[in-house]
Amino acid sequence: MTNFILATAGHVDHGKSSLVKALTGTDPDRLPEEKARGITIDLGFAELNLDGQRGEKFHIGIVDVPGHEDFVRNMIAGVGSIDLALLVVAADEGWMPQTEEHLQILIYLGVKHLIVALTKTDLEKIDKIIEQIREKLGDTEFANAKIVATSVRSGAGLDDLKSALAEELATLPLPRDIGKPRLFVDRAFTLRGIGTVTTGTLTGGTLRRGDSIFAQPNGPSAHIRSLQTHGRAVDAIGPGTRTAINLPDLKIGSDVKRGDVITNQRFESSATLDVLLTRSARLQRAVPIKSGSSAYVHHGTTRSVAKIIFAEAQSLAAGKSAVAQLRLNAPLLVFVGDRVIVRDASEQRTIAGGLVFNVDSTDFRQSRASALLATRAVAPNDIDLAVWVEIAHRGVIEPSRLLERSPFSADEIAKALRRLSDHGEIFLSENVGAKMLVWLDLRERAARLVDAAHKTHPELRGVELSELRAALNSISPAVFDTLIVDLCQSDFDRKGSIVARRSHTASLPPDLRFAAEKIRFALAQKPFDPPGRKELAQDRHQHKALRFLVEQGEIVEISEEIALLRQSLDQMQATVSNFISTNGPATASQLREKLGTSRRVAIPLLEYLDRIGVTQRSGDLRQLREPKSTVIARS
Repeated sequence: MTNFILATAGHVDHGKSSLVKALTGTDPDRLPEEKARGITIDLGFAELNLDGQRGEKFHIGIVDVPGHEDFVRNMIAGVGSIDLALLVVAADEGWMPQTEEHLQILIYLGVKHLIVALTKTDLEKIDKIIEQIREKLGDTEFANAKIVATSVRSGAGLDDLKSALAEELATLPLPRDIGKPRLFVDRAFTLRGIGTVTTGTLTGGTLRRGDSIFAQPNGPSAHIRSLQTHGRAVDAIGPGTRTAINLPDLKIGSDVKRGDVITNQRFESSATLDVLLTRSARLQRAVPIKSGSSAYVHHGTTRSVAKIIFAEAQSLAAGKSAVAQLRLNAPLLVFVGDRVIVRDASEQRTIAGGLVFNVDSTDFRQSRASALLATRAVAPNDIDLAVWVEIAHRGVIEPSRLLERSPFSADEIAKALRRLSDHGEIFLSENVGAKMLVWLDLRERAARLVDAAHKTHPELRGVELSELRAALNSISPAVFDTLIVDLCQSDFDRKGSIVARRSHTASLPPDLRFAAEKIRFALAQKPFDPPGRKELAQDRHQHKALRFLVEQGEIVEISEEIALLRQSLDQMQATVSNFISTNGPATASQLREKLGTSRRVAIPLLEYLDRIGVTQRSGDLRQLREPKSTVIARS
């Protein structure tokens, strides 16, 4: 069984609801006011099961929309996530204003499949009306759409319409499961003993009983207690399905309401959308949309007032397209590739449709960046293009978060990244992706910084990683770590917290050689009772020289205050080991006397020998740690 969503469209009183009832047995007009007025005011729902010619089985969720001009807002809420449109035209009236507006809305929303149901054919001759419909559809991609004559009163054509629907559905791709379920809430209500229930059309993924969900853009999280589709309880529901979700933890209004989006992961909402805005050439006497004007932007089942800012043009006439930024009064959860409908500030007319190509706030004055991102609108379903544009725009990205708000799955994005990497267009690692030219530039900058440090401080083994990262303008830890790994695959080595070019050998520059000799002499004068560190490094030159001697292993720092020549330390260690081997465990005082040194040196020395595993303290005594080697661990 394959699930699809079908929505009706067409002028008021052309028989949409009656046709749905005749096809399904369900009256989609559920509100008392709808019964009283005889027109559809809000969305209605029904289901239809059809068999295809090749044994296919289709389960169709039908969304019946209002046709009256006062309720176009509700109509848009019903057709935002559909697979097939059923455009209803009455034979006694033919093409009418709302027929035209609904068709334009369907085109703006990117609907690709449409069937025309000609109703009330028992009242009029239909040849002229069919000719009129063909003429109206002639300049659209629905020019060859099937037109099926029907009569609810006599039942004529209903089986033909079902066959036409099944035949069209057989050509449709399956609803995509990209692991990002979104349910645009079109109803939210409370049932006694049940609690809060939300309904909508599920797209993009699967929801399961017990899942954690988020009511976005601002709502809290909750757990799904139960799921239904057309009154039947199920454990899981996939895309292309009318869905009811029981969310007893949420309150109507404050937590969840019509217009919200139910998801299984938290996404950022957007207050600014970059779109390719298009106006139909079919608009009659349309006033150009001026940059800076306000309008209503409809997305999913909600809307927001927005200011329209064009990137280059000052206005947009009928039949034209332009890159624009929609600055929303209220943030919306929107994906790249989503479609929006724009209606005028009075909500009397549909004036444009938009294809979203960027959901992150950017400086719209950067026309080059905007033009680059807008190339996605040329082929919104081309994942390689979408991924490449995002990386080209940002330079460096985190692969696991790339295009989270897009119509592509994580696996599809990962495969596109690998293809671009295989072609040499991007640098790719587990945690970082980058445009190749950007990455090569970053790597070259890092190499130049290391080389410059070697030249300035030849006495050092290399550059501290923290200093290098700061010099690179504090790039993210993931990018920096990947950069160091990449550098070390060629001409660089990392040792602890230091990175250096492999060919670099630390050496004392002439201006430090005297300072180094002075330090060596001071330590050699009193090998077992050396001067403190402050005396050894009294100025900048002595400090650098001492650091060099320590890094080279010629001097060992046994504490923050005490440094010893390597040979002096070897002798002191041997003295301690020999004394304990001959006399047994010894106190610090006994060992200090044997060494002929001060407590200032003896205690740090013994603690150092403890740390490197030569001795072991037990109370006030020191004993040899067996079977540890008596060789000093050289730093």
